[in-house]
Amino acid sequence: MSEHVHTVGIVGARGHAGAELIRLVHAHPHLRLGFVSSRELDGQRVSDHNDTYEGELRYESLDPAAVATRSADVVVLALPNGKAAPYVEAIDTAAPDTLIVDLSADYRFDKAWYYGLPELTRAHYAGQRRISNPGCYATAMQLALAPLRGLLGGMPACFGVSGYSGAGTTPSDKNDADKLRDNLMPYQLTGHLHEREVTHRLGQPVAFMPHVAAYFRGITLTVHAPLASPLDGVAALRALFRDAYAHEPLLRVRDDPPWVSRIAGRHHAEIGGFALGDDGRRAVLVVTLDNLLKGAATQALQNLNRALGHPELEGIPLDAAARP
Repeated sequence: MSEHVHTVGIVGARGHAGAELIRLVHAHPHLRLGFVSSRELDGQRVSDHNDTYEGELRYESLDPAAVATRSADVVVLALPNGKAAPYVEAIDTAAPDTLIVDLSADYRFDKAWYYGLPELTRAHYAGQRRISNPGCYATAMQLALAPLRGLLGGMPACFGVSGYSGAGTTPSDKNDADKLRDNLMPYQLTGHLHEREVTHRLGQPVAFMPHVAAYFRGITLTVHAPLASPLDGVAALRALFRDAYAHEPLLRVRDDPPWVSRIAGRHHAEIGGFALGDDGRRAVLVVTLDNLLKGAATQALQNLNRALGHPELEGIPLDAAARP
């Protein structure tokens, strides 16, 4: 285990996931925040916007060249999709040994990057310095479907509901509290990026139907998966998941359906509510996780811990809620 204190820079620190990363990095015994970049908050104290941060660090508005020349062991890119490339190119040129963890979708289909869903891809990490963090829904879908891989007899259908933090901080219908009140808002019901991401990773077509609700954080995903051969009862279905995730502290298998209200602010994912159709050929299950934590910041910390030589769960509280 490395005892060295590593310096972390965050680009896109104004966003919800960036704020969670600030909290996690600040509390980590072997990490130190070196810089946080936000154009909108330039010059303001981090402690004025992040109630767990203590220190004099201020937000800066750093372009790609400035980020690349800052002394940081790690740069985490918490930017909207389509914005990462100039930063990656600048770092590749000026400081290629810098570890980059990208939270956007920009490199999730790039074979040169390690795709960091540790519970499923840990064995494929071989010291890569470019890590692509999976999407929140894509994480939930893959965790729900991986134990069924090889048993599927058709296209799984995944019905998802997210809190409006998943829509980011840029104003839109999907994070407009007035429009979401007493409402469930469907969007991009075919061809969603996370649908393509999961199809690519599993080698299995997946149908995904996302919705946004009026709560802030957390996602719930109900999966219907047709099976090639019948399973002998719900206990057999549940056992597939208990066996697959028996040694994963951030993935908990339960009998009853997990609730999104119980996962908000926590670092693990939960899978439960197992059921079978009458003929045993249709598996149903529910997975929940916090889209800002296990769906983003917590998973990023798992990945950079491993890359820096720290225990994978260093700095990740296993039981306590991260936020109210």
